[in-house]
Amino acid sequence: GFYTSLLLTQTPEHILTQTNNKTEILCELKKEHAGVYWYRWSQERQHFEFLVFSNTLGKTTYGTNVSQDKFRVHEARSHSSYSLHISHLHPSDNGTYYCSISQSSQLLLGSGTRLSVVDALPLPLETTQTPVSKKPVQRITKSKATSRKG
Repeated sequence: GFYTSLLLTQTPEHILTQTNNKTEILCELKKEHAGVYWYRWSQERQHFEFLVFSNTLGKTTYGTNVSQDKFRVHEARSHSSYSLHISHLHPSDNGTYYCSISQSSQLLLGSGTRLSVVDALPLPLETTQTPVSKKPVQRITKSKATSRKG
């Protein structure tokens, strides 16, 4: 079974970034362990995917079809924290990432980090003055109504 656990603290909770960027998820551990597993839950495909395992000796094992160029695990502070670095980000990397340790034949999961990769970042709402109810700006119409004010 899967259990989320306070023994694994994961930060940040949510990452929103653009295609081709890179990002990092930090996992801090408060318990003895043999190494850290990283999983991705895909809402779209409805499954858990094993990405990478890094043991305390620094040996890394990758899941099936997982790109070693894309995922790197860095260990810090004598096995008490690990970070997962993901590069060449693409919308297909979207999902919730979990760090995990094995504890008496069950997996303890971190709190999860939701990764959203988009081609263009949405503008902050404060800068856009247009009410949401208006028609999309992108629409090109041949009518005279398209005379812009200002």
